[in-house]
Amino acid sequence: MSTAPETSVIKVNPPGDEEVRIYSHSSLFYWWPVWAVGLLMGFLTLADGQRMVTVPAKTEAQAREIQGYGLRDVFILPEGKKLPRDSDGNPMPPTLHMAQSPKLGVIYATVLILIIIVSNVPLRGLWSVLIILGVFILVLIFSLWGIWDDIVRIVSLLDIRINAGGYFSISLVLLAIWAVTVFVFDHRTYVVVTSGQVRVCLAIGAGETMYDTTGMTFSKRQDDLFRHWIIGLGSGDLIIHRSNTTQEIDMPNVLFVGAKIKEIERLIKERQVV
Repeated sequence: MSTAPETSVIKVNPPGDEEVRIYSHSSLFYWWPVWAVGLLMGFLTLADGQRMVTVPAKTEAQAREIQGYGLRDVFILPEGKKLPRDSDGNPMPPTLHMAQSPKLGVIYATVLILIIIVSNVPLRGLWSVLIILGVFILVLIFSLWGIWDDIVRIVSLLDIRINAGGYFSISLVLLAIWAVTVFVFDHRTYVVVTSGQVRVCLAIGAGETMYDTTGMTFSKRQDDLFRHWIIGLGSGDLIIHRSNTTQEIDMPNVLFVGAKIKEIERLIKERQVV
């Protein structure tokens, strides 16, 4: 008794069924360090376990012997001034979470200022190199002149404090705006590349424009060290060059643009083979 040999069926998708979707993001994408660092500072403030007390001007801090408590540090308010009262007229205990060290606020403010600069001021190509060289030269000069101690002393005078509620409220609102922009609004401007055509929608609510991929070339631009690599996580600008015309389709701030280019090149090669 013999049986027929088993056969396996390999399903091959038509070349036109596969596509690469490319989304152009706004500069708000680069603001993710602000809400990420803000959330981190908020949790560190909670873990610090300190509370904030607000007192009137000219309040004195003294060490006093308190009956039943021993020697304690106390605040002596000016005459006629009182601490905030609750509904029963009793002084309210401190409830706002505040870190004892001002370094958390200084770090958060520094990150915010840097992101504002990096996301709005393009530092492409030679400018990135000049900025890095300039920082290196300044560090070298400060070391040779021995003025680092003065700089550290000046920086230590900064006292920027935000309570945990401030960190969380700012960061969560910014996170919500960031998520809606990156995953909803930015997905309304796109380019879809298949092995035979390119569909382009460059304005929210506008229709698609179709082009044939014949003679098209795709290139990437990742010459902004700070924006594309440090906070962009390998993002870049995608430029589509159309044949027989000088017009270009520019897609700024594309995530993982290098991988997208490789996928597009593979689709184009499959079409040429088929």
